[in-house]
Amino acid sequence: MACQSVTAAVMDEQALLGLNPNADAPYRQRAMAYFEQLKESPDAWEVCAEALSQGLYRDDHVKFFCFQVLEHQIKFRHAGLSAAQQQLVRETLMKWLQSQLMNAQPEKAFIRNKAAQVFALTFVSEYLTLWPKFFFDILSMVGLNPNGVDIYLRTLMAIDAEVVDRDILHSAEDIRRNTLIKDTMREQCNPSLVESWFQILQTYQRSHPELTCQCLEVVGAYVSWIDLNLIANDRFVNLLLAQMSMEELREEACDCLFEIINKGMDPVDKTKLVESLCQALHSAGFFSVEQEEDVDFLAKFSRLVNGMGQSLVLSWTKLAKAGSGKEAGATLQALEAKVPLLLQLLMHEDDDISANVVGFCYDYLHVLKQLPQLTEQQKAHIEAIMLAVIKKLTYDDEYNFENEGEDEAMFVEYRKQLKMLLDRLAQVSPELLLEAVLRVFSNTMQNWQAVPFMEVEVAIRLLYMLGEALPASHGAHFSGDAMKTTTLQEMMRTLVSCGVSSYQHTSVSLEFFETVVRYDKFFIVEPQLIPSVLMAFLDHRGLRNNSPKVRSRVAYLFSRFIKTLHKHMNTFVEDILTRIQDLLALAPPENGFTPLLTSDDQLFMFEAAGVLIVNGESPVERKQALMRSLLTPLMDAFQLLLAKLLQETEEEQQASLADALSHAVGFASRTSKAFSNKQTVKQCGCTEVYRDCLHCFLPALSCPVQRGVLRSSVRSFLHRMIICLEEEVLPFIPAASEHMLKDCEAKDLQEFIPLISQITAKFKRQVAPFLQQIFMPLVLAIFEVMARPAEENDQTAALEKQMLRRSYFSFIQTMTGSGINEVMANQGAENMERILFTIIQGAADLPDPVAQKTCFIILSRLVELWGGKDGLVGFSDFIYKHIVPACFLAPLKPSFDLSDAQTVLTLSECALTLKTIHLKQGPEFLQFLQQEYLPSLQVTPQIAQELCQVLQQPDIKVLKNYIKAFFQRARL
Repeated sequence: MACQSVTAAVMDEQALLGLNPNADAPYRQRAMAYFEQLKESPDAWEVCAEALSQGLYRDDHVKFFCFQVLEHQIKFRHAGLSAAQQQLVRETLMKWLQSQLMNAQPEKAFIRNKAAQVFALTFVSEYLTLWPKFFFDILSMVGLNPNGVDIYLRTLMAIDAEVVDRDILHSAEDIRRNTLIKDTMREQCNPSLVESWFQILQTYQRSHPELTCQCLEVVGAYVSWIDLNLIANDRFVNLLLAQMSMEELREEACDCLFEIINKGMDPVDKTKLVESLCQALHSAGFFSVEQEEDVDFLAKFSRLVNGMGQSLVLSWTKLAKAGSGKEAGATLQALEAKVPLLLQLLMHEDDDISANVVGFCYDYLHVLKQLPQLTEQQKAHIEAIMLAVIKKLTYDDEYNFENEGEDEAMFVEYRKQLKMLLDRLAQVSPELLLEAVLRVFSNTMQNWQAVPFMEVEVAIRLLYMLGEALPASHGAHFSGDAMKTTTLQEMMRTLVSCGVSSYQHTSVSLEFFETVVRYDKFFIVEPQLIPSVLMAFLDHRGLRNNSPKVRSRVAYLFSRFIKTLHKHMNTFVEDILTRIQDLLALAPPENGFTPLLTSDDQLFMFEAAGVLIVNGESPVERKQALMRSLLTPLMDAFQLLLAKLLQETEEEQQASLADALSHAVGFASRTSKAFSNKQTVKQCGCTEVYRDCLHCFLPALSCPVQRGVLRSSVRSFLHRMIICLEEEVLPFIPAASEHMLKDCEAKDLQEFIPLISQITAKFKRQVAPFLQQIFMPLVLAIFEVMARPAEENDQTAALEKQMLRRSYFSFIQTMTGSGINEVMANQGAENMERILFTIIQGAADLPDPVAQKTCFIILSRLVELWGGKDGLVGFSDFIYKHIVPACFLAPLKPSFDLSDAQTVLTLSECALTLKTIHLKQGPEFLQFLQQEYLPSLQVTPQIAQELCQVLQQPDIKVLKNYIKAFFQRARL
């Protein structure tokens, strides 16, 4: 062997110093270089094998390093090793293992884990060929030596990770190999392995609990694919049950039993297994959950109970489906017998324990839903589950509502699981659920002043949850089923009139308003209750609550409430506007005063104010005056702040002023959400005030500082005004566009293009003169930004350019689709050619299927417009020289992924482009394909003829399918 001439001195001692985590950078770099050298050399690694087999180094980092080198050889170069070198690997591992048996102290865990990985990799590479006695050799050597058993068990877990673990992705070849390994193990060694586990569990359960736990983990991992009879027998299960009573072992024993229960098997056998296990656990006293104080164990035990319950549900489902009535009945009986234990765990004060059995509970309810009739016992179970869910939905004293952390987040998630149970209960027995909620709700509301907040909150929460649990079309809970309608109306009447909205707790306040808005249609039935709810929204209970969290949420809910019920508020409009006036004030930047509502919350308030004004029954003049009084303070503040910004030199203060200006524009924009179109704006007499807003806001576009924030807000306002003012906005667009095209970045342009596209699509020929004027400046600005150099690894810049490119093509698509293609045609031959070539490039060369698809849509449209006999002069030549090649070359590119859905859509547009060329050019196009172009791509005359025949067929679907097959074949 090559290594016989190598001694320990051959190892680079200086490089080894760099393995210490505290070593200086040069040493660490040298160690890395040495590692690479040993990895790549065909035999230098052997020095590491010798160091391990002879125990030449005491330093843990050096030992780990040697195993890493060995790991690399086995993982990536095993097939290239000579027979002698493969033998050296086996000898090294066995010598190292033998040395462990004699060590007084075991190696550090990280070294043992790495050694186990190397053993496992060797096993995977050699078990089927060179080392069939792998397990026999290891077991013969280690016997019941604790150090040896530890390595053996770690190796088994490492083998599981390599061969069985479904979370790890394997190639098809690896899957075949792993299947063969498992089949061979089943034939040759699994009984011996199981016997070794039994001996380890029995021998070490008291003296070495950590080894016993390791072994239990191994059993749990392997039971999924070995013969279950090897484990699920009296001898083995009795040992596991005994270990369930040993404090240091019982959690791991629980997990092991869970894996056994989880194994797929015949439903009758599974029921028998579960039942025998349950009887044993019951006899041993494990079902007395209240007497168990160890919550960690109960968390494991509840998971086991959940597994047993779900296994029984699955067995029942299979047996019922197969028509095995007798066996299904016995399984259902077994299932019912577990419900008392399920309830104990579901109601446990520890939420983790409760959450572990939610799956079993949910599945049990699903079984009940499928039964033709419920027994009294089953109804009692349903009621008990309801009470458990209601109890567990309740907050505890420690919940921090103002500063929610991880514990609070976990409870919120747990509540979502309980809500699933409530929804399922509603499907099984809606009447029982309604009765239970009504009982809890009524009892609580009768005396809410004397009830703890958590009980008040959960009572209202249950009413809220009924809204999703009980089916209703478009929230129509107050029509249809009389019992449901009457009960819900009764509870809503009580909620609004009993005074609980005054309860001084964040959670109750929030739940009150959430529920009022969830059932806002109730107030259409009983509008006389609207004033008292409005007052709750407007006073210290809602928008002026002490809690910022409540105020913020109530602002949104108030907006929703107004939008649904504005028709019933005509008499309150001006009163509401007066009461919220101070909440609509634009907060001055950084004056040290914290406003009641954030700017985001104020958006909802302005929207609500707009809805009230627009939908009220006041005369037009009054609506006009009210809208002006809403918007004038914003315009006044805007002008003052803009003047201040132009004089401000400090950047932080500039940013603060720009934000305030942006908010003012945003608020004005939000008021316009009350209008659906120009007609409604005119009917309310509000056209003029919005024009005034435009006059006021547009000068911000020429502000030399904080351009991004200001442009973004004004641009959004223009989008809204195009909808609200329609052609009346057009006089403002040229000047706005001129400012927005000055000194712009990729992101600015990308956001500006949709505005121009919106104008183009809406007004079409009406804006052709404006587009004629702006088209080339816009296109040149895009080209200039696209041409700017960017850092090679700057992902943000690359993404911005990609999005800008897409926006550019989208704009051209809007132009061609709006019938104003003459705007492009009138840009002069040179400019026209430049634009057309960007579209060809986008279609043929860009590795971006979204942009490519748009480009083919544009090309198809241009062929339709200009590709006929009366089309644009010279365009026919352009079709043959550039468009046709793009249609064939793009799908042949390696980046054109035909398995990607977006790319397939692009290919469909490519096919449509070819079809459009045929429609416009006729036989001339087919002749060009058959005689000139396709032969140049080495396409056979037969296939060329075939393609031309398909192009002549009227069914476009046939063409799309053919084109896909054509390019799949061409790329083979």
